[in-house]
Amino acid sequence: AFDTSPYYGPSEELLGAALDTPLVRDNFTRNEYFILTKVGRIAASEFDYSAAWVRSSVQRSLQRLKTDYVDLVYCHDVEFVSEEEVLEAVRELRRIRDESGKVKYIGISGYPLPVLCSLASRILEETGEPLDAVMSYANYTLQNTTLASYGVARLKAAGVDVVPNASPLGMGLLRREGVPVGSTGDFHPASNQLRKAVRDASDFCDLHGEKLEVIAIRFALESWLRVGSSVGSRGDPASGIPWNQESIEQVGGNKLGISVMGVSKSSELKKTMQVWRSILDGLEDGQETAVKAGRWAGDHEWSLNRQKAVQILAEGIQEILGDWVDYAWPSPDAGFVNKRGKKAEEEAPWPTPAASPEGEEVPTLGDARGTSIPWR
Repeated sequence: AFDTSPYYGPSEELLGAALDTPLVRDNFTRNEYFILTKVGRIAASEFDYSAAWVRSSVQRSLQRLKTDYVDLVYCHDVEFVSEEEVLEAVRELRRIRDESGKVKYIGISGYPLPVLCSLASRILEETGEPLDAVMSYANYTLQNTTLASYGVARLKAAGVDVVPNASPLGMGLLRREGVPVGSTGDFHPASNQLRKAVRDASDFCDLHGEKLEVIAIRFALESWLRVGSSVGSRGDPASGIPWNQESIEQVGGNKLGISVMGVSKSSELKKTMQVWRSILDGLEDGQETAVKAGRWAGDHEWSLNRQKAVQILAEGIQEILGDWVDYAWPSPDAGFVNKRGKKAEEEAPWPTPAASPEGEEVPTLGDARGTSIPWR
């Protein structure tokens, strides 16, 4: 699955161009992959959840992505607008789904779990239909696991089917080099005290011959695979068997918790998939799958041993983080004001991609932050 957003600069256009190449068109049908995008967030301090904007945004995304439909559309960063605005956007997305089929599933995304859970419950109560998906970010990491302890039960009670976990590095916090600072400046809301605790945890990893980000990524992917399974997927596990549409039965048959990883170049994607497939090697039938994918038969045992080592180090890291474990920073900041006022909402939406404004630069996991996804 490919997750994108109009807010992510040229991401939709780049993804659309990549999926429109002969390599993809000649070897994959459209129903063999999922495209996920978002509506509502225009800029860092600008949001529009009006029905008119939602409909225009979806149409623009279809053009940019070169597709007749998108599999899932999230309302992007819902904590920055009122619940009433989110309800308006969800109703409009469902209207598009029912009238044209250009949207298949509808969800919301954001950071504060109480907001996400409250909205999911209210949408079910007021519309009689649950959200299909709720994507949370930075809430299942080495530093914060409240998506499991607080979020899953509440979201399931609201009828939510799928809960992807995004940003396993906590928006770049869990790195040896510290919070990445690019051309957008120091964007991260973590306090100096929390950053100090993370530096101490990184030093602990160094003493044991590891990098904090390596442990953080593997911990989140590997743990959420199991912890998030009840709100996971039975889709293709992408275990690496060449040119073969795989089945979840090949890795035990159970649903797997879904993680969302950001990459900006092919080398990062390669590293991410290496870690993911190493984790899958540790599942039931993992040895057979590894051999079919051309990996070493011993990778199954290696993966299980690696899992134990990561878990031990994760416990040590969390001891060092102390009271900062399960801490969530405020989002949005106090005093936030949506710069897109009522007048802008009443204006006609931009009719074409060419007429829309350039997206703001958004921090990513790629070179703009001076980072790269580590090897396993």
